[in-house]
Amino acid sequence: MSRLKPAEPHGVDLLRRLTYRTGRRMYGRDLEPSGVLAHHKPLLFGIGVASLAFERYSNHVDRHLKHLAMLRTSQLIGCKWCLDFGSYLAQQAGASEQQLRELSKWRESERFDPLERLVLEYAEAMTSTPVDVPDQLFARLRERFDDRQIVELTSAIALENLYSRSNWALGIEGQGFSDGMYCVVPEEHDERAAAA
Repeated sequence: MSRLKPAEPHGVDLLRRLTYRTGRRMYGRDLEPSGVLAHHKPLLFGIGVASLAFERYSNHVDRHLKHLAMLRTSQLIGCKWCLDFGSYLAQQAGASEQQLRELSKWRESERFDPLERLVLEYAEAMTSTPVDVPDQLFARLRERFDDRQIVELTSAIALENLYSRSNWALGIEGQGFSDGMYCVVPEEHDERAAAA
């Protein structure tokens, strides 16, 4: 249960009603982050447009790569909702359960190809505080992606930072999207398990 209850539509309230209906149509249920964000309709609109543009109209980078990068981002931040939803989306986009199980150890794992490793390295660099994307890393991205693809990948990771940090601060937890499949755990849990 989040720290704030989702906002209920009042009267006509087209924006909230359309947002909730879109979530149910796309994912079969109301999305709690949208409900909480609906307390501030201009932000709901702006973030909703960016999310829709990303999900529906940004297809120049393989979805599998974007969802791996976004999932690694949420793993580093520790957002339970994003890990639940991201695990579902990554597997829908072709990530294997074995890749998800080894995501926190991707550098040592043989389950990731060189391009996946590059994208995961970029996600980690963008998610660190302060952000640390060395010129050498960016040069390697330019060897594999054109300008439009770099903007798309960068935006995906940046959006996930926004989602994960906001949802974590608001106490939004998983909604069962990954039930019946493997769900990635936050990075800190992996480190504690390794120390035990």
